[in-house]
Parts: sequence; C-alpha cells; structure tokens
Amino acid sequence: MEIDFSPSPLPVYSVSDLTAYIRAVLESNENLANVWVSGEISNLSRPGSGHIYFTLKDPNASLRCVIWREQARHLSGVLRDGMAVEAHGSISVYEQGGQYQLYVDGLRAAGDGLLYQEFLRLKAKLEAEGLFDEERKRAIPRLPRLIGVVTSPTGAAFQDMLNTLRARCPMVEVVLAPAAVQGDAAPAQIATALASLNLHVQPDVIIVGRGGGSLEDLWAFNDERVVRAVAASQAPVISGVGHETDFTLTDFAADLRAPTPTGAAVMAVPDRQDLQAEQDSLNMRLFQDVMDVIDKNHYELRGFSHRLDQVSPRWQLLQGMQRLDEMSIRLTASMRNVLRSESARIRSFEARLKALDPRQVLNRGYALVRGVNGELITSLQQVKLDSDVDVRLKDGSFGARVTKKVAKE
Repeated sequence: MEIDFSPSPLPVYSVSDLTAYIRAVLESNENLANVWVSGEISNLSRPGSGHIYFTLKDPNASLRCVIWREQARHLSGVLRDGMAVEAHGSISVYEQGGQYQLYVDGLRAAGDGLLYQEFLRLKAKLEAEGLFDEERKRAIPRLPRLIGVVTSPTGAAFQDMLNTLRARCPMVEVVLAPAAVQGDAAPAQIATALASLNLHVQPDVIIVGRGGGSLEDLWAFNDERVVRAVAASQAPVISGVGHETDFTLTDFAADLRAPTPTGAAVMAVPDRQDLQAEQDSLNMRLFQDVMDVIDKNHYELRGFSHRLDQVSPRWQLLQGMQRLDEMSIRLTASMRNVLRSESARIRSFEARLKALDPRQVLNRGYALVRGVNGELITSLQQVKLDSDVDVRLKDGSFGARVTKKVAKE
C-alpha cells in the first residue's frame, strides 16, 4: 500500500470527533436505546467505585457491559462468571476506549424469566400474609438435643450436614425425614416430612436443605406448600438450600437462613470445643464462687467464735485475771509511790532529828552537863557550889566540881 500525500476531497475527522459521531448515531437509534441482550457473564469486575463491569458473550461474539453504582445497589442476587443472564439497557460508546458497550439497568437469569416472575408473584402474596415477618422468627435453641433433617437421603448435602453435626456436637441426636428435593413430587414430600417431624418426633430444631442448582432445580423450595409448611412448623426451622448466592421463598419463611446445608448444620449446634471452653470457664467461676462462700463463712465463723469466747466463763476468767493483773500492777506502782513518799518524809525527819541531836552540838565544841543524878543541867539554879557534875564532850566525858557560879547579866 502506498501512502497518498495529496489533499483529500472528503472531510477528515479526528478520532475524538469520529467517536463522538458514532456515539450520537448509536444513541439516536431507538432500537438500541431499549434492548434486551442474552449471554454468559465473563470477566466480572467490582472495583471500589461500586460500579460493575463484565462481558456478555456467546459462541460467536462478546459485548462489554457496565452497571452503574446506583443500579448496582438495587441488584438482587449475586452475579458470578459463567452465569447465563438477560440484560436490559442501552447501547452507547465509551469514547476514551473507542468501544461500544451496553449500559445495563436491568438483569435477570436467562431462561428463567417466567419462573422468576412466578417467584416474585408468590413472594409478594406470602409476604402480604405476614409469613416472612421478622416478628415470627424464633430463636434457635442453643443446645438442641434432637435435630430433624428434611432432605434427600442419597444426596451429598445430607452426608455433609451429618458429618458437620457429628464433628461439632456428637451428643446430639439426628432424625432424617427423607424427601425428594427436586422434581414434581418434591414439594408434597418436603411438606409431609416437616409435618411428620413435628407430629411424631418433636425435634428441638429442623434443618431443611439441599445442594445448589439452577432456579428450576431449586423450585421445590419456592412451592407454596413447602413455604407454608415451614412457616407452620412448631419447631424452629433453619433453611440451608443451595449455595450462598441462591435464594428461595423457604429462606424467607424459615426462622434462620444458612448459606449452604453445611452452614445450616454449623448454625444448628455449638462446637464442642467452644462448649468445653465454656464449661471450663463455668467450672472456674463455680470454684471461685465456692471459695468465696467458704472464705465468707470462715470469717463469719471466726466472728461467732470470738463472740462466743467473749461470753464464755473461760473468757470471763481470763478477762478477770487480766483486770486483776492490771490492778496488781497499779497497786504495786501506787505502793511504790507511797513508799517513796514516806521514805522521803522519814529522811526529812531523820535530817531534822539529826540536826536536833545533842551529839551534833557536841561536835561543834559544846559540852553536855549532867548532875550527879544524871539530870541535864540547863540552868544555873540547878547547881550548887562544891557539887559534882559530869561533863560530856564529843569524844568522851569527865567529872568536875562547881567552884564558881556567875549569873547572866
């Protein structure tokens, strides 16, 4: 191919202009503004913006699709790769990528349109009757002794549920009420199994479940007879139908919905390890409570014993002995004080007597004169001239004769 540099007689568009023109042409086409497209979902993407991007494909072509965040919020169910759907929306162009794509505002499962419409009709009817009201929901017993199971005895779902129940809580008893879970006979059998369990077995809780499948496969659990039987059950019902993305009317009527049959078994019973841990905790609390009671009673007993001792004769005797000891100590101290006081008085009298002792006067150079009869001579009138007297000094005595008398002037 040769490159022609000569001027073109036709107008030349920029990429942006041409893309904008194509977009305008597509958006002006009424057939493309209101279109249903069927295909299989692939390359599903959910970025943080909340928008949903995916590709619809069939064996011969593919179409890029976008669901804006506002529409995605109202989307019921969960999309997944490989799902066959019918998408409604309008065709336009993503100019920056130069790609035409379907802007989706409605989505339904392909081939299930009539069933889905029936699902919505029946859901609205039963909801209006109050069968799905939250006020009707009952709590699942925490420690059930007997569990009824409504499912196919040959399905993998029953074995999964049974293995889970045995692993988590081996002491629980399981009674199977067999029923077909798919086909024309399934609704009547499921409703009969529920009624039979409530009438003859009276379990603490009932699990209704089966494995996943298409809307048509799960349709038995959308049957009005089954939904009413679940709502009328005397025992609380756990619904474990299909996979996490599957919803049936039985889920709305049940007291609790599980994402899978195995999940229903998990919700029905506690784990034995959790029970063991809880029992250990309760045992510890019980032991501590008993010890607290023992300690409290021990302190009270000690108080009663002390009060009893206070009124016992022995205690009174000990108290009397203590008071006697205290009085004895006080008496001894008082006597010591009296003795010290009297000793001080005696020493004072001794000092005074000692001061008055004639012998003390003699020590200062004085003499004691006595007459012949031993009388103490204190006056000149008691002696006569030429009479004998006895003179006593500090270191002895001697005799003398009065030779002279001199009266005091």
